[in-house]
Amino acid sequence: MKRIAWSLLVSSTLFISACSNEKSAPAEAQSGVSGELTVYTAIEEEVLPVYLESFEQKYPKVDVNIVRDSTGIMTAKLLAEGKNTSADVVWGIAASSLLALDQKGMLAGYTPKGADNIKDAYKDQNEPMKWTGNTAAMTGIAVNTAELEKLGLPIPKTYEDLLDPRYKGLIVMPHPASSGTGYLTVNAWLQMMGKEKGWNYMDRLHENIGTYTHSGSKPAKMAAAGEYPIGLSIVYTAVQMKEEGAPVEVVLPEEGLGWDVEANAMIQKEDKESDEAAKAFLNWAIEKNVMKKYFDANGFTTLNEDFTLPASFPSDIEKHMYPENDLYWAAENRDAILSEWESKYGTKAEPKE
Repeated sequence: MKRIAWSLLVSSTLFISACSNEKSAPAEAQSGVSGELTVYTAIEEEVLPVYLESFEQKYPKVDVNIVRDSTGIMTAKLLAEGKNTSADVVWGIAASSLLALDQKGMLAGYTPKGADNIKDAYKDQNEPMKWTGNTAAMTGIAVNTAELEKLGLPIPKTYEDLLDPRYKGLIVMPHPASSGTGYLTVNAWLQMMGKEKGWNYMDRLHENIGTYTHSGSKPAKMAAAGEYPIGLSIVYTAVQMKEEGAPVEVVLPEEGLGWDVEANAMIQKEDKESDEAAKAFLNWAIEKNVMKKYFDANGFTTLNEDFTLPASFPSDIEKHMYPENDLYWAAENRDAILSEWESKYGTKAEPKE
């Protein structure tokens, strides 16, 4: 009996079982790899079974325990647990978060098979690697054109436009402590504008914010539903809302898009019992067929491969991504940024579920 267990940190524990018969396992199954593996992830819950199906087939003797929540919560959990964490692998969590873990000596060096096929901007440049990227998340502006038209307001095209007093209470964005998308957005402003101007910008933007969500995709969904006409959110979620027929325009701010890499790493363990399964997981996580699934879910992959984009997704998205984005700076300054942000703006955060 093969078991994959999902432990959702903010809800009940869910067990999903799948029977595996060694005789019926596919020819590519790696029957020599076995054991139990605990994987911490921020990948959206609904796509986890889609991603993991091929791992179950390839490694039928590995029991995978998935612990899942948003990037900010998972990062805080890992940092709090430190070297005593139960995680063996971190999968699909912001690279800036992984760099913060590496500063604590929590990451083991391992270069997965096929890592040479990943674009240089989305993987560790050290050897052996400490992290490899699957996809990238970038922030755009989701605008409900119908709602803005009712209000007689123009579509914002830049970050500066969002400061217009006419948008007071009409904007929603993710909370940077709980959402990786929120943090990459705040981090981008501070790097683009510099600390003083960046904080001044957020002071003024705060006046127009209706609420800060604990999910990076939620602002786009709220904009699509008309709850708030403007949402700072993941570009691909906004694209999906448009593809589904919502009156949404996806705006790529002229100043550039904040972004971070959804990446994988192996946790440094004194007990090496799980290392073989961890390495197998990291190899599998960047295989072409798995990368295609990331692409289907996010509209972007770190692989040197041209997959077909959805019609509404910008074909030149990388040209809009802020080119001087420094993930190491984001990791080094994470605690200080989040502390200051919370003290200034935390009162508008939506209640946690």
